[in-house]
Amino acid sequence: MNRKNALAAGVAAALALGSVNLLATQSTAAADSSAARPGAGFRAMSAESRDEAIRTADRNAAATARELGLGSAEHLVAKDVLLDTDGARHVRYDRTYKGLSVIGGDLVVHLTADGRITGSDLAHRGPVRVPGTSPKLTAAAASAAAVKHAKHVKNPKSKGADTSTLVVYAVGKVPVLAYRSTVTGAGETGPASREAVIVDATSGAPLAQYELRQSTTGTGNGVTAGQVSLDTTQSGSTYTLTDPAHGGTIVYDSYNSPQTNPKQNARTFSKATNSWGNGTTSSRESAAVDASYGLAKTWDYYKSSFNRSGIRNDGRGAPAYVHVDTGLLNAFYDDDCFCMFFGDGSSQNGSTPVTALDVAGHEMSHGVTAATANLNYSGESGGLNEATSDIFGTMVEFYAGNSGDPGDYYIGEKLNMSGGYMRRMDNPSTDGASLSCWTSGAGSADVHYSSGIGNHFFYLAAEGTGAKTIGGRSHNGTTCNNDTFTGIGKEKAAAVWYRALSTYMTSTTNYAGARTATLQAAADLYGADSQERYLVSKAWAAVSVGTALPDPGTGTPTPTPTPTPPNGNALANGGFEQGTSGWTQSDDIITASTLQSARGGSHYAWMMGYGTNAIESLSQSDVAVPSTGTPKLTFWLKVSTQELGSVAYDTLRVRVDGTTLATYSNANASAGYVQRTVDLSAYKGRTVKLEFAGTEDTYLSTIFLVDEIAIG
Repeated sequence: MNRKNALAAGVAAALALGSVNLLATQSTAAADSSAARPGAGFRAMSAESRDEAIRTADRNAAATARELGLGSAEHLVAKDVLLDTDGARHVRYDRTYKGLSVIGGDLVVHLTADGRITGSDLAHRGPVRVPGTSPKLTAAAASAAAVKHAKHVKNPKSKGADTSTLVVYAVGKVPVLAYRSTVTGAGETGPASREAVIVDATSGAPLAQYELRQSTTGTGNGVTAGQVSLDTTQSGSTYTLTDPAHGGTIVYDSYNSPQTNPKQNARTFSKATNSWGNGTTSSRESAAVDASYGLAKTWDYYKSSFNRSGIRNDGRGAPAYVHVDTGLLNAFYDDDCFCMFFGDGSSQNGSTPVTALDVAGHEMSHGVTAATANLNYSGESGGLNEATSDIFGTMVEFYAGNSGDPGDYYIGEKLNMSGGYMRRMDNPSTDGASLSCWTSGAGSADVHYSSGIGNHFFYLAAEGTGAKTIGGRSHNGTTCNNDTFTGIGKEKAAAVWYRALSTYMTSTTNYAGARTATLQAAADLYGADSQERYLVSKAWAAVSVGTALPDPGTGTPTPTPTPTPPNGNALANGGFEQGTSGWTQSDDIITASTLQSARGGSHYAWMMGYGTNAIESLSQSDVAVPSTGTPKLTFWLKVSTQELGSVAYDTLRVRVDGTTLATYSNANASAGYVQRTVDLSAYKGRTVKLEFAGTEDTYLSTIFLVDEIAIG
């Protein structure tokens, strides 16, 4: 009996925004499809219309969950709605499972103006299932395990069970019942830094750790804005630094309150005259001027560029605190309190406040990321989180047009750093720590350093390659593949990044996923066959993420056959130890996850295992099959399944140039890796494309692990 079930074509009942029909549930990555709408952009929404759109999305949540094939124990909670100029909508949901928050459960649903679903992007594809929601570990034991496994703070402490919350951790392919615990200790954001630690609720094993406060580590050079205009509020004869034009943003003097309670001594800046600061640190108002100005310019940039009204797109300003703590070389955004903090620096930089324009743009942009993709602050997602803030902090600097702080691609150049800047987007590795090119170890690097990959991509997409002087500073667009090309301009590059962030990225997006998201965004905005989309792909290839698309102006070039390497393997990176190098994957297939094991080394290909309708593909093109002897494809395969019997419900096909040469299924389940061999004699001396294509049906999961692939 064939157990495969197609998803329903539509919901029987008409919904408030139109009937919901599912056209595609895979990641919306097919940017060259007819769904691409050149010229797409976001429409301005009033706070009232946005609230109503979110309420409507909540009313439609159950039907949407059914259409996506989610389980009955899962519930969707609408977080945001974006409206395109042509009426299309993008609804961002969070997910719960039997009342528990699902980390990695967020998703975006894309709908036409009449309510038909055209696609979806899910941080965790398919339904979430765990064996049960009764943990073997107590909350107190989870807190103790979190302290043991903390990596980002020194001398970690926990307040006990109160700091541990039961969740479902769905960042990997197999969801796990877990605890999310909070520990404190000395860290990057000061002596009261906080870290989230996720531990398995059964074993206490660590699943993830990340800082809870995104931050820029650096120092400021005092007042950087110069003489500027500020929007303030007058009440009677008193003025305050309350900005009515930007959601009522208020800048407070924290009066050196500790980070653990920045409001402890806080007070408003108020006076009888509407003139603030003296341009030096002798006045406590001077730092507040910089912060107020920077936050207003950031608000204006998002509003004028993307019709976004504030951090959460609800027209509400976030409070900001200057003069936080003592000797704090930092500024940061905290989503828990919806507020921003700026330190006064320390003796290392002459105690100058960290309130430069690109710092304000950086921190407020962390809030925008939290309100949209909510990128996890660890691994490659964390690097993308930091890169997003650097990108938009830089764009704010260009937008402001302040002659005293002209736009450039240096981060923190006004912060009086010993090297003259904190980071450089044109050539990140010049700081001695940031990554300019993607490597398989990028996910293990500090997020402030792995952000260099995204920064480098953005610079190249915007400006192209070669030496330039921008904002009075020298820039040099270097690449990782020695390519040369022009950019699409910073405004277009920023539009692509924002649309990708707000419409397609999710909490678990990595660099490969960011490439997919930006290519789709470029297709939406400029067309699938546009030079803009092509150059975006060139910029990603230039930082070692994927390969460039064919130039739409010159057609598809004839590939040059890849010579057989000295080791006798015609495949590049057959053991995956160089990450995705040489391979094209439809999803995050190549991994070093400890949830499964490699046949050799640390990396392997994990295909399928969703327990719902899904397809995946892993391929390598331009493979030169040997012209002598009896060429063969060999690889090691491990199959684990929940299916029973010998009927092939879930399959893995080996294809060469589109022809299936071998098929494996749940019926081939094995306790360990088994070597498989496929005869390639029919392709002797030819250059071919090798593909592993996985298909999974609606019920029960099958995992195919592939490693050590060779053609010789």
